[in-house]
Amino acid sequence: MTASPLIRLHPADNVLVAKSPLALGQELPELGLRTRAQVPAGHKIAARRIAAGEPVRKYDTVIGSAARDIEAGDYVHTHNVALVDFDRDPGFGQDVQPVDYVPHEQRARFMGFVREDGRVGTRNFIGILSSVNCSATVIKRIAAHFTPERLAAFPNVDGVAAFAQTSGCGMSSPSEHFDVLRRTLAGYARHPNLAGVLIVGLGCERNQVAELVTSQGLAGGRLLRTLVMQEVGGTLETIEAGVAAIEEMLPLANACRRQSVPASHIKIGLECGGSDGFSGITANPALGAAMDILVRHGGTAILSETPEIHGVEYMLTRRAVTPQVGQKLLDRLAWWEQYTRGQNAQFNGVVGPGNQAGGLANIFEKSLGSAMKGGTTPLQAVYEYAEPIGQAGFVFMDSPGYDPVAVTGQIASGANLICFTTGRGSMFGSKPAPTIKLASNSPMYRRLERDMDINCGAILDGEVDVAQMGQRIFDAILRHASGEPTKSETLGLGDHEFVPWHLGIVS
Repeated sequence: MTASPLIRLHPADNVLVAKSPLALGQELPELGLRTRAQVPAGHKIAARRIAAGEPVRKYDTVIGSAARDIEAGDYVHTHNVALVDFDRDPGFGQDVQPVDYVPHEQRARFMGFVREDGRVGTRNFIGILSSVNCSATVIKRIAAHFTPERLAAFPNVDGVAAFAQTSGCGMSSPSEHFDVLRRTLAGYARHPNLAGVLIVGLGCERNQVAELVTSQGLAGGRLLRTLVMQEVGGTLETIEAGVAAIEEMLPLANACRRQSVPASHIKIGLECGGSDGFSGITANPALGAAMDILVRHGGTAILSETPEIHGVEYMLTRRAVTPQVGQKLLDRLAWWEQYTRGQNAQFNGVVGPGNQAGGLANIFEKSLGSAMKGGTTPLQAVYEYAEPIGQAGFVFMDSPGYDPVAVTGQIASGANLICFTTGRGSMFGSKPAPTIKLASNSPMYRRLERDMDINCGAILDGEVDVAQMGQRIFDAILRHASGEPTKSETLGLGDHEFVPWHLGIVS
């Protein structure tokens, strides 16, 4: 980046991004004009006159149209940009480029936990799942028993984590909601970052524990145990039995040791939250560059948040390896349009207050940056929420845009690490797959340094380019996959961020 206070992202753009705050009347020599308003950092300014109805272009992509005449030097934001939907050619497969895979013997490696069936974890937890909210308190009490002092004898165990949830009954079965819940619980139960699992139910809920286990093909044994409160004898008896069951698992889990494995075993869930005007310039494209490296090494990158690719879905369908893969993505977007219709739900292009304050005018502009997290390699497959991901490379998993719900689905699908970009500052963490947080700008990184792992604002500061930052991110992924704690782990986050998607009526 240059010393100019403005960032031009593409020669065809008619808006520029303010690298730093612009004052009213400030001279802009590169444009030969003065600003006509104050413009906050990360927000847009008109590079030339934009007539009413004319497309507003950023990254040579239409993010809306001028709601009225916009003069050169004007502040461009929600007050004068209208969201106008338009037909886009999906262009299935037109931008697919072959991947230059790294030879197997030269691929990057990390220290992971290899399970008996060949799956590889980046952490070694014991997990406790509730089949229903009625057993949520019990599983939290069981997990709370295993303090750091009690786990000191098991140094290879990262902890005992309770994944409580608020559903499991008061819902139709069969139903899509019911299927998604079971699929999510099963995804955690078989997750490679969990050495052992205890599932606790009440006994009269719709989501019966025995049927959950059999319907999802979960194999019982010493490292997968179940308890039903009404059968065991009640709250205290179940807590006691749960503690005893985990005490039996701990020596088995502790016997696991990290060993060197190729980076092809890394599956990254890609997430963004609290995005700002710099997210699509620094953190998101840099993360995309890191994912291109990961894919070349045989790994998997999982993009999600379906409502937040609305308007730029063609950027993904053009990279689909087959028309069927591209069409499946369009089908999920069509499902969302139907799902939100008449439900008093938002699928109208309005972004959150933090996004607007950070410089994003609408969902098209936010989506433009969000999609960059996936890099440039071919879109190999599209999955439903929490569906097991078996295809390596860049893939898409359908999910809401709400961060905890999206990440829960990614982890259930098999993500063993999460990379989370943020411009406003998200304090998110997750278990059993830890979250690496990437800041889009240096002021926020310095303000929230105890929560941020990587400062992608170094790109704006001129210290590195996007490709160099992508390599930094990939190197950090290998370190954290090998056991180096992330900031969110050090802070103890992740115990309350298990949020399965509720998409049905509660009755």
